[in-house]
Amino acid sequence: MSLDALKSAIPDYAKDLRLNLGSVIGNSELPAQQLWGTVLATAIASRSAVVLRELAPEARANLSPEAYTAAKSAAAVMAMNNVFYRTRHLLSDHEYGNLRAGLRMNVLGNPGVDKVDFELWSFAVSAINGCGLCLDSHEQILRKAGVDRETVQEAFKIASVIEAVGVTLEAESILCD
Repeated sequence: MSLDALKSAIPDYAKDLRLNLGSVIGNSELPAQQLWGTVLATAIASRSAVVLRELAPEARANLSPEAYTAAKSAAAVMAMNNVFYRTRHLLSDHEYGNLRAGLRMNVLGNPGVDKVDFELWSFAVSAINGCGLCLDSHEQILRKAGVDRETVQEAFKIASVIEAVGVTLEAESILCD
């Protein structure tokens, strides 16, 4: 299944998702590496086997091996960081914020691709995982690097559509069986 086949798998009651999926991927103004890295990282973060299975081959075809690995790394490290920092932020005892994290995050310093691309992918994954602290942190880094708001919004549009497609198709696989 390709992007077109994935779109055709979306039920008619979610036709807006089908249209949005085609739009955020097919009409994106992001450079190919930013686009497909965002698609891959958010497909992983969506936890939808069908979405990941169908979008990963297209991402691999549109990314260098280094960028493909870096997008997977962004999804992996943010899966950890989003839980850790979201929890720290949500706890009413703010003293946890003064404790050393003690978690390895070396990939953040040397992701193997342009730092802006990696930050954009990390931001998009953080949108799916709902970590406000990480969203703010990555958005500030992106803005300081000269990335405009439209590009940042493009990343979370992609994240929102891929997440919604994953939720819908996973629900359909259960409801239709």
